[in-house]
Amino acid sequence: QVQLVESGGGLVQPGGSLRLSCAANGTAFTIYKMGWHRQVPGKQREFVADITSSNIRDYGDSVKGRFTISRDNGKNTVSLQMNNLEPDDTAVYYCYAERVKFAVRSWGQGAQVTVSS
Repeated sequence: QVQLVESGGGLVQPGGSLRLSCAANGTAFTIYKMGWHRQVPGKQREFVADITSSNIRDYGDSVKGRFTISRDNGKNTVSLQMNNLEPDDTAVYYCYAERVKFAVRSWGQGAQVTVSS
């Protein structure tokens, strides 16, 4: 089982930037896919972005052009650079890892991101 540890959340003003990071432990092999979802209380979890070990990236429509996902395969870490943040980006952001294709995903504990003036 892969364990995920997230860091980098916080409070930022609209238009500002934050960077989230997630480190995976518990495997010596390169993880197939890592990514992020987010959730606001009372709403469904929303896809944000993911990236495969071949650096194929995918983004949710609401973050395209503002967020960038990247990873370090050697360290099994993934980062999410969030620019031009909006109040609607306020949520708990969850990192996940899919160890091999179609495997059950492991999830991090969540990092709060609050965008407010």
